[in-house]
Amino acid sequence: MNQLVKQVQAAEEELLVGNVILYPTDTVWGIGCDAENAEAVKKIYKIKEREESKSMIVLMSNVEMLRRYIESVPEDFEKLVESQERPTTFVLSGAQNLPKELIAEDGSIGIRIANDEFCHRLMQQIGRPLVSTSANVSGEPSPRTFAEISDTIKERVDYVVQWRQEEEVESRPSCIIRIDEKGKQTIIRE
Repeated sequence: MNQLVKQVQAAEEELLVGNVILYPTDTVWGIGCDAENAEAVKKIYKIKEREESKSMIVLMSNVEMLRRYIESVPEDFEKLVESQERPTTFVLSGAQNLPKELIAEDGSIGIRIANDEFCHRLMQQIGRPLVSTSANVSGEPSPRTFAEISDTIKERVDYVVQWRQEEEVESRPSCIIRIDEKGKQTIIRE
């Protein structure tokens, strides 16, 4: 069994019992959990010392998974996702079937269709989306590599994924685009 498969299985076991993991994504290293587990979501807010009014991103494996969590997926959304040159988070209205801690006051949720092989396989295994928030205490700089993640964060999570830790490529956060009910797009972060 190769290392990727082993790490996906280990992370899956942690997520299924409500634990919080530190894991690589298609952008920065993230703190995450099963996005349907409200208690695990609350743990992340505590780990990050983050106000619950600040929502977090939810990773989805594909647009089909997204349909379960958004009342009405925008027309041509799949084409929009595929046209992005780098990882992009979309803020969409009509969030459903997720803990209230993940849904903004206006009923929206930030989602990203993950391109990362580890994330994609993990979501396929558990059959649910993942919470993804940068691996830092709220207010501190976001680490760009695994080596920059503070010991505080590493100690507070339940499990640290052993995949891609040695990579020196400096990651950057995703672009963020809000799409309103009428399909209008607003760039929040480039």
